[in-house]
This record gives sequence, structure tokens and C-alpha cells, in this order.
Amino acid sequence: MKNLFLLIALLGFTTATAQWKGPSVDLKHGKLKVSENKRFLVFEDGTPFFYLGDTAWELFHRLSKADTEKYLENRREKGFTVIQAVALAELDGLNAPNAEGEKPLLNNDPATPNEKYFAHVDWVVKKAAEKGIFIGLLPTWGDKWNKKWGTGPEIFTPENARIYGKYLGERYKNSPNIIWITGGDRPVENDLQRRIVSEMAMGIREGDGGAHLISFHPTGGSGSAQYFHNETWLDFNMRQNGHSNSYTERYRMTLNDYHLQPGKPVLDGEPIYEDHPINFKPDDFGHSVASDVRRPLYWDLFSGAFGHTYGHHSVWQMYAPGRQPINRPLMPWYAAIDQPGARQMMYGRMLMESRPFLTRIPDNSIVVTSDVPSSVPGVGAYSFVATRDQNGSYAMVYAPVGRKFAIKMEVIQDSEVIAWWFNPRNGQTTKIGTFKNTGMLTFNTPTPGENLDWILVLDAKSAKSGAPGKRPMTNDAAGQ
Repeated sequence: MKNLFLLIALLGFTTATAQWKGPSVDLKHGKLKVSENKRFLVFEDGTPFFYLGDTAWELFHRLSKADTEKYLENRREKGFTVIQAVALAELDGLNAPNAEGEKPLLNNDPATPNEKYFAHVDWVVKKAAEKGIFIGLLPTWGDKWNKKWGTGPEIFTPENARIYGKYLGERYKNSPNIIWITGGDRPVENDLQRRIVSEMAMGIREGDGGAHLISFHPTGGSGSAQYFHNETWLDFNMRQNGHSNSYTERYRMTLNDYHLQPGKPVLDGEPIYEDHPINFKPDDFGHSVASDVRRPLYWDLFSGAFGHTYGHHSVWQMYAPGRQPINRPLMPWYAAIDQPGARQMMYGRMLMESRPFLTRIPDNSIVVTSDVPSSVPGVGAYSFVATRDQNGSYAMVYAPVGRKFAIKMEVIQDSEVIAWWFNPRNGQTTKIGTFKNTGMLTFNTPTPGENLDWILVLDAKSAKSGAPGKRPMTNDAAGQ
């Protein structure tokens, strides 16, 4: 066993790109589909797709065209690939008009959409496409079919849900950058609600002819799998692991859903937001910070998720002075878009795209937890997680806290292993060294501290992978 101490500080490092260059993704690769191994999303030509989402639920409802342009450009610069937004929005989206004075439905009837309102949605979708960004389009927020809480009113029946879904499907069937997300943060509590959601999804599929993928956005602490896993219209599972900052309460469920059969890709569509009241109790727990949103990024990705969704408490509601604040936002949306957690999501995307993408599997067993006294991975908010290439070319370990830990090196299929530290706070990479692949190695994170997280990257020397986070893989290198 070898101990690796802070001597790595003497080694050089490289700096990650601070701003995404060009479109976030190239839409010329074709439509999105589920990968052959049922774990990821890929384009028609086989190019892997990294889902890096942002929750802008009120985008269509509250922002003007000028503000929408500002927001979308900011997200393009930060490498986001999906913006999740709602047609019939949560904050009185039926009766409070959008920035252009239009309501979405005539007489609140899903069978009679307002053309002027949806012309604005068209504009947003097209503008996002110009920037290489998908719209994760929710037809409605859930209070319109289950007013368990919120404004409502409940306006959907199975019959008009089918009509409305078909209308949307037909309207956007030729848009290259749509991912459909049914649901909207409400539980399915009875057969009527289940039928409404399913009919809306099947209406979409009828309208767009299967051109776009469909998922379901559930309420906090749950996932689409518990309601619709075996439905043919559900292409991938979405969880809402929610606004707690502890791994043990909810985030381990990503791995549970990953292992469900038949296999479907899984994604956390709503983890804890940046600057959000932790557990919705600001007086008890305060607001979250960037480290609280970084941990779910890697907890989910290393547990088998094919991507991740970020959120900011001010951005989802597009809070600005003069608007009724929801649960104590700390700043207006146009300041919040530059909070540190948003840019740090990009570093996660860059890391994942710098290694073979479609052969990645979760494997926490490579982290030694008991039989080496100096290895002390934590639990709860300090839970370590690990992922690796099933072909043995690399492994990664997320250490959410600065401390020593040991790794079973045999998962790397080479006699020599190159080790790196990847800093998820700034994207900097430090080469630790090259080691003989024998038994276990003990690593000590470069800096101690409760919120100073690090990622250990181990590469087979023969893979010649280069510094983590520094180059996107080609189709062949990505496991095609």
C-alpha cells in the first residue's frame, strides 16, 4: 500500500475552459434515442448526449424575449444542454398572462390553446435550438391535474389531456430540440390521475409520431419508475431527489432505479437547488451553497445517471423585484444565473465527456470502507461514490470531503495506472503520477475540509486518455 500526500501540490496543473465555445450540442447528429444498453441517451448517429439540465420552470410564463435571450445565452456559455420549462406554468400559469400579455388557453380549456401564447413558446424553442440547447418541455405543471397543493385549478380529464398532448406533439414534431416531460411535481394518487398522465403522453406520441423522447417529472423523494416504469411511452426515468443535502435520504434511489428491469436510463430531474432553503426550512437549516449542489451532481452521475439537472431557487421562479417571492429567494434571477454552482456543473460535463461514455457503470465496491484503518469514507452528506469503465480503462471516485481513502486497483485493466486529481470547483486537473497496478492504493485528497470535494481519476496507461475534462471523446472513443 502506498500513501499519497500533499506533495502533489508541487506538480503542475491545467485549467478547464471557463466558457463553453460554440453551440452547447450539435443538433445535426439527428434525433435523440435510448442507447442500445438502455443506460444512456444518444443521437441517431450514435454520438453520446450528456443531459445537463437547468430548471427554468417559469421561462415561458415570466420572461420577455430580451430576458429569454439573456438567460439562454448564459446557459449556453455554461454548457447546459437542456432547459426544463413548463407550458402551463406553476405560478398561476393559467390566469396570469405571460410577458406579452397572453394566457395559454382559451377559457382554461386544454382543447382550445391560445395561438398567440404558443407562438411565444415557438420562439423560445427556436432560439434555444440556435444555441444547441434542448427544451425539456412540460406540457403542464401537476396542479392542473392534481391540486394537492398549489394554484390549479384542475382542468384535465383523460379526454382533453389526449387532445392537448396531440396538439403539442403535432406543433413541435419537427423541432429538433424537444424532450417531453409529463407530470409536474405531483404524485399519482388514483387511477384517474394515472389515466390523465398516460393519455397526455400518448397524445404527444400520436401527434409527433415518436419523434421525441418522453419522461415524467415526479414529486419530491420519488421517481417516474414507481408509477410508469413499464409504460411503453416512458423512454427514461426521472427522479426528484429533492431539496435535502444528505445522500442517505434520497440520492441512493438513483442507483435503485438504475438496477430496475427492464433497464431504462435514469436522471435526477430536480435535486437540491443552489441558494434554496434546505429541506424547505430556512430558519432551521439555512440556504444551500455551491457545495450542496455539486455533491448531487456526482452522487447521481456515479450512481448510473446519464446526466444531471441543476437548479437555482431564484431562477426556477424567475424572481425579480416586484414579484411575490416563493420561500425566500436571495437574489433576482438575473444575478442568480452567475452563482458558482451553475458553472461548476459544466466541469462535471467536461469530465464525463473526456472518458468513454457508454461503457460507464456504477461501482462503489472499489472504495475500501472497512479493512484498511486509514480509509475513512463518510456517510450522509459525506458519502463517497465511484464509477468505472466496464472495459477497465478508467475509474473515478468522488470524495465530498477532504480525507484519506483506499482504492481496489484491480478494476483497471493494465499493469500501470495514471492517477489524477480533478477539482470539481474550478475544473483544474493535477497529475499525481504513474503507479504499478498491484493491490490497493491509499490516496489523500489535496486539501482537507468539509466542503472541499475532489475527484480521483484512475486511467489505464495504455488508454492514453489525457488529462480528465480536457477533450470530448469521438464517437469511436466513446464506445460506439
